[in-house]
Amino acid sequence: MTRKPAVCLEIEPALVAAATGDADRATSARVESHTRLCAPCREDFARYRAIDGAVHAWRRAPAPAEEAARAHLASRLADLRRRTLAYGIFPSPLGPILIARSEEGVSLVEYLSGGHDFAHSRLSRIEGVEALPDGAEIEALYCELLEYVEGRRTRLEWPLDLRLARSGFHRAVLEATSRIPYGAVRSYAGIAGELGKPAATRAVAQALRWNPLPIVVPCHRVIGASGALTGYAGDKLSLKQRLLAVEGVPAVTARRELRVPCECMYVRAPGETAYCLPTCGWVATQPPRQLTRFGSRERAEAAGLEPCAECRPDLHPISR
Repeated sequence: MTRKPAVCLEIEPALVAAATGDADRATSARVESHTRLCAPCREDFARYRAIDGAVHAWRRAPAPAEEAARAHLASRLADLRRRTLAYGIFPSPLGPILIARSEEGVSLVEYLSGGHDFAHSRLSRIEGVEALPDGAEIEALYCELLEYVEGRRTRLEWPLDLRLARSGFHRAVLEATSRIPYGAVRSYAGIAGELGKPAATRAVAQALRWNPLPIVVPCHRVIGASGALTGYAGDKLSLKQRLLAVEGVPAVTARRELRVPCECMYVRAPGETAYCLPTCGWVATQPPRQLTRFGSRERAEAAGLEPCAECRPDLHPISR
């Protein structure tokens, strides 16, 4: 996990003293010299000064305006808390990962590809956000994420903060994607149809390209109608293949592309409570884009489905 350098921890009391006007000349000079070169501490110093200014404004307010000043201070502090995202950067089998959360829930899970530090993250470029390194709480999330990518956990029951969704449509796509069961896949066209926008397949794919919460909002479970493993987190198809493999969903190379062999997967139609063999009579009558496909009977049953009474996948399982 990324932690503050020792020199930043050591100078923090001096930052507070300088921001509140309680520092002597030498301390103020030391703070000025340090913050000139250290962006995180410069941001902390500005934040301390803003809070101190708000406190002084409240104290100077005449008695009749005391309630209004207190409300103004509370509003500024609440806004600061709302804008703050605590984050940590961790190693993982998928490469370095940044996890960030607000008071409301997890807001960002980011694969770091250009470098392993905060400066190379998407979070460092988001306007209107106060990003602060955190400790135990973020590390606990990391441990659960690690269990998930290693196949030792099938659910991440985290509260989510979708503040980084770009629009109402983007949020709706993320919410629909989050409902795809573990060990199953759906198509981009299927998500578009569920949202009542059957012509918006490309818009769904673009929305998931900018998924701020990969793994947690499992866009790796969304594939092309042909079974092709199309884009993931930009161009990280190997990570998509790996995550699906952990969940028991196979991917093979066919015609120079990775694809899920849909013909070898168990099938569920929208609104149905049973899962079927891909050879079940009704399957051929359904548009493939509407189907949810499972890599195993165990995953289908874990999602609350029963075996079809006609094709009996429990008695005639798919052989691979």
